[in-house]
Amino acid sequence: MARVKGALSTRKRRKKVLKLAKGYFGAKSKLFRTANQAVMKSLTYSYIGRKQKKRDFRKLWITRISAAAKMNGMNYSRFMNGLKKANIDMNRKMLSEIAIADPAAFTALVEKAKAAL
Repeated sequence: MARVKGALSTRKRRKKVLKLAKGYFGAKSKLFRTANQAVMKSLTYSYIGRKQKKRDFRKLWITRISAAAKMNGMNYSRFMNGLKKANIDMNRKMLSEIAIADPAAFTALVEKAKAAL
């Protein structure tokens, strides 16, 4: 039986890595070893970035809600506590969108939160 040397799978793997490294500067897009290092690093960064994106957006929404609540004479934590006590279940993304797009509706939510406290 003939010996299989694996050139096909090696070439396939290297082409896959070089395709992922397309657009990188200098040797990182041409040479397999440096491309492989750069691709592994970038895949690590992208994995971490997917987690950080969720944190960053939540932080942004909370900042927006806090600013809108302060304009209505209430701080963020008391506002969220009031909403919870008033049985108003709305996520922070929607609250921040309401705060931007419809300030009158947000003011009504603040009033309900104040009444519940």
